Amino acid sequence: MATLKEVKTKISSVKKTKQITSAMKMVATSRLRGAQESMEAFKPYASKFSEVLGSIAGKAGEEASPLLVPKEEVKKVSVILCTSDRGLCGGFNVNLIEKADKFIKNNLAGKEVSLTCFGKKGRDWAKKVPMTIDDQYIGVVGGKFDFSVASTSGQKLINSFLEGAVDEVYLVYSHFKSMARQEPVIKQLLPIPSLDEMAKNGAATSAGKDAAYLAEHICEPSSDVLLGEMLPKNIFIQIYDALLQTSTSEHGARMKAMENATKACHDMIGELQTIFNKRRQSGITSDLMDIVGGAEALKG
Repeated sequence: MATLKEVKTKISSVKKTKQITSAMKMVATSRLRGAQESMEAFKPYASKFSEVLGSIAGKAGEEASPLLVPKEEVKKVSVILCTSDRGLCGGFNVNLIEKADKFIKNNLAGKEVSLTCFGKKGRDWAKKVPMTIDDQYIGVVGGKFDFSVASTSGQKLINSFLEGAVDEVYLVYSHFKSMARQEPVIKQLLPIPSLDEMAKNGAATSAGKDAAYLAEHICEPSSDVLLGEMLPKNIFIQIYDALLQTSTSEHGARMKAMENATKACHDMIGELQTIFNKRRQSGITSDLMDIVGGAEALKG
């Protein structure tokens, strides 16, 4: 049975933990606000680019870019895995890693799989499995980064695809739905989906803004040439958007985890305080009984 001093020490320890988790929640909330602003600021550009690309795709031929042509036989697959560098964010990293692991085991069995890792957690998992790591980017997700990170990594993958070193490229990231919900998502980057699907997406983007208006873009030079220039940039945009989404999701998950930890500390302090009061009352009662017993003995 714990003594009063031990219970009091434990209460003090839990109170200090509560202060730490509360401070971490405030930091995560502040960073979440900044990350969410960056994500929201990028959306109009990505949306307009998708609209223009879809409009041009409707006029171009299927041979406009080698990035559209699937390989006859898929032997080598590259997976971009976006995770965080730090923990203490609940099941955020576990969910992303499990999503990638299940996809590789169920869909890429018998194929040579390599990883491009954004974040220490994904890299550490890849080393433990073990799995081939083509490239790693540490200190990106959850921190400050610019478009050059996406363009650099994206260009390397495009070069690998064109040279035949990679037959397919997939992207695993966390889609930010709300502060309480982040959903792991898998998206195919290369080869790029068909032009018909791209055109439908572009039309849907335009219709979402104004159902009565569908953009008609005049192309100079030709649609095929313009599309060949825009498709690589579309890859960069998707990678950059995935990094923004994952970064925002990480801060949201950490804020929620620290909020739950703070509540758990509060409940634990209440339970320990109750135990302390009971032990203290029991000690007082025992002391009183000793005093009364001693007094009665003296009378006798």
